[in-house]
Formats: sequence, C-alpha cells, structure tokens
Amino acid sequence: MSTAEADTGRTVTTNIPARLDRLPWSRWHWTIVIGLGTVWILDGLEVTVVGNIASRLSEPGSGLPITSGQITGLAAALYVAGACVGALFWGRLTDRFGRKKLFMITLVVYLAATALTAVSFSTWWFFAFRFLTGFGIGGEYAAINSAIDELIPAAYRGRVDLIINGSFWLGAVGGSLLSIVALNTDIFAKDVGWRLTFALGAVLALVILLVRRHVPESPRWLLIHGRDREAEEIVTSIEERVEAEKGEPLDRPQSEITINQRHSVTFREIARTLFTDYRKRSVLGFSLFIGQAFLYNAITFGFGAILTKFFDVPTGDTGYYFAVIAIGNFCGPLLLGKLFDTVGRRVMISGTYLLSGILLFGTAWLFDQGSLSAGTLTACWCAVLFFASAGASSAYLTVSEIFPMETRAMSIAFFYALGTAAGGISGPLLFADLTSTGKVADTVLAFQIGAGLMVAAGLVAAFLAVRAERRSLEDIAKPLTAAASSAASSVRGTTGGSKPGSSPATA
Repeated sequence: MSTAEADTGRTVTTNIPARLDRLPWSRWHWTIVIGLGTVWILDGLEVTVVGNIASRLSEPGSGLPITSGQITGLAAALYVAGACVGALFWGRLTDRFGRKKLFMITLVVYLAATALTAVSFSTWWFFAFRFLTGFGIGGEYAAINSAIDELIPAAYRGRVDLIINGSFWLGAVGGSLLSIVALNTDIFAKDVGWRLTFALGAVLALVILLVRRHVPESPRWLLIHGRDREAEEIVTSIEERVEAEKGEPLDRPQSEITINQRHSVTFREIARTLFTDYRKRSVLGFSLFIGQAFLYNAITFGFGAILTKFFDVPTGDTGYYFAVIAIGNFCGPLLLGKLFDTVGRRVMISGTYLLSGILLFGTAWLFDQGSLSAGTLTACWCAVLFFASAGASSAYLTVSEIFPMETRAMSIAFFYALGTAAGGISGPLLFADLTSTGKVADTVLAFQIGAGLMVAAGLVAAFLAVRAERRSLEDIAKPLTAAASSAASSVRGTTGGSKPGSSPATA
C-alpha cells in the first residue's frame, strides 16, 4: 500500500478490495453469515408472530384491549414506520461511524424493545414498542447489508445476500410454529402465551449479540476513513486463516484502487449521487422496493385473517398454513440464489418479479371464482412467494451494490424507507380495511394491486437492472473518494511483499 499526503487528507493506493474479492469460500465467511444474517430470522419471527396471534390478542382475556384490525393494521404500520425512520437514522450513522458499531447498537435497541413489548399492559404501550422494535430492525437493514456485501467475495455476493435476506422466512416458520404453541390455551393462558413469543425473540437477539462480537469492521470502510492500518491487519488475518484452512497460498490480487481518504460525506453529495449521477439506478431501486414492500407488508400481515374469515380456519391452526408458505419463501432465494451470480442480475431480478406478479394475478382470479380452499390458497401462495422472495431479497442486494461505498448504508436506508413507506405503511392499512369487510371482491383487489406493482417493477428491472454479477463493488460504482484516474478494475501488477496476497510495498 502506498500513501501520499494531500490537502484534503491522505491519498492511498491499495489492493484490499481485490484481496477480499479473490478469497475462496471458507469457514470465516460462514462466521460472517451466521453473525450478521441471523437477525433476519428475528425479523421474520416478529412479523409472523404478530400476524398469527392477532385473533388471540383481540379476544377477551388477552390482557390488552385491542382489536384484530388494530394489530394487523395500525400496529403493523407502526412497526414498518419505525423501521423506515430507523433505517434513515441509523443508515447515516453507519456510513459515518462504521458498520460494526451500528449493527451492535441497533441489535441492542431491537432486543430491549421486543422485551418491553412482552410486558405490554395497555394498547398505547404495545403500539409504542412495536414502533421501537421496527426502529431497531430498520437500522439493521442498512448496517447488515452494507457489511455483508463489503466482506463477501464478488463471486458469491449475490447468492449469499439473497439467502441471508431470505432467512427472514426461517424466522417466519419458527414464528408460525411458535404461535401454534402460544395460542394453545391448554398450555398457556390467553394473557401469557403471546407474551412469551416476544420474550423468546429478545433471548434470541441476546445470543446473536454475543456471536456478532467476533465479526470485524469492514476493511473497505476503514480504508476510506483513514484507518488503513486496521484494514490491513484485518485482511491479513483473514488471509492467514483461509490459507491455513485451504493448505495452499492464495492467488495474487489483480487490481488496485487509489482513494483520497476522508471522514464523512455531506448530504448534498449523497443527494447528487442518487438523483443526478445515478438517476436510472435510483428509479430501479424505488421500483423494486415499492413492489416487494406492498406485496409482503400488505398481504402477509393479513394472511391469518384471510384464513379465519373466508375459510373458517381455527385461530390456533393458522400457524400451520403460514409455516408452509414460509418454507416456500425460503426455498426461493436458496434454490435461485446461485443463478443471480451465473445467469445474471438483470434476467433473474426481472424474471422473479414478473413471474410472482403473474402468478398472483392468477391466484386472485381463482379466489374470486371461489375455486380455492385454505389448502389450495396456501399452495398458490407458495408458488407466488417462491419467486417473490428471491425478487424481494434482490432489492436489498441491488441498492447495496450499485451505489458508491461512501453512501452504501444511506442508500439502502433511503430506498428501504421510501419504498417501504409507500407500500409497507399504506399496504397494511389498506389491506386491513379490505379484508375486514368480508367481501371477496375487496380481497381480490388487494391481491391485484400487489401483483400489478410487482409486474411493473419487473418491467423496470428488465430495462434498468445493472449487470453486477461477479464484479467488484468498486467496479460497479466507483467510490466518491477514488482518485480521478483510478478504478477498481484497472489492473496494476501487485509486485512486492514477501507474502502472496499482501499489499505492495511501493514507494
């Protein structure tokens, strides 16, 4: 690594991004996946439990004077609103103070808010801490996706990001099964079971917090913020662990980048980057987030209500049905994820959005015709969400990798907040009103709105999606701090150094 003094800070030439990208998959990468990805399981647990216990919470004797519509409508909207506000608040801090600090702090916020939800004694308390739980989760989206994409090698980034974001549905499976037990009044009293589900979420968050201590700060972030010595130590340590595991030296990195180090980026620069320099990419990000946010936050929050209202499924049995569609959701990113790195982003993103939207239109038509039972509706949802889940996960991947390093967390937060505010806050409120009428036509309309937005987003992706597969983040979007003549893809032989893969010791 070579450095030279500049008026605005140090100018550094480094191959650290290339060294991270050329690493083979190893046990160390699994540590990152487990330490960072497991929070999505908690998010899935939260959302699913609330949806499935809505009917029980609204019953006399639950300990809360609340209606089912308030839970699936207002409480759901407050959770999403909290996530939007949290994403923007924590996203800015993540870009400024680092990924690790913020993914530790936001998890603590989530843990505390979930624990306090468990002891809700009034409706306003329940609403307040649903908002704060979302506030913590929103910060996790920005900090975690930033860290994952900056630590995972380019060849694996797409599938890993999709599977991690798709792990939300493992939490949904757990939440569905947990709600079955919690709603069984032969085991727990009406005012106890639902509280234990939230308490369990807090316990799981504590375990994840302990594991996450071993995840390092992003070397890419350290490098840009003038802490290149720490970045070098982290990357060297990773290389040594991988070489010891593989039993052979690593390939030499094939590229370098020169950057002008600085400590922060102004809001004006962020705005210019999003709305001037990368205008088409911003349109893509908005489209993907609005489509998936409306589909998921509007439809899945009310899934249990549909089963009980239209198919007379007992409240205590809705968890079984949701567990089935949750498995279908997780299988989508799991089985399709690799194709995002091989077939490519544009084909897979547009294809998954379009297929899920078309299948949802078909489900709406069958529902309108009265051709579905609780079981066949669940089967239709499995097919829809198999593709929709992969598409929704790719939205987070997309906005994480197509904007410059210095704005990555804020970009994720910005698109998540605005897209989710459009589809995730209005969606639950609208859907709660539509399903509460008990009219088939109203529920069909909700399905059609979600399907239409997914199809529209798929068409946008077909034209605007960036071919980011197997490419370095610095090549996809040049860092704002990069020297004018530098690009991550410019090959400069990394000679020098006694250890294969180490930084070149050039003058």
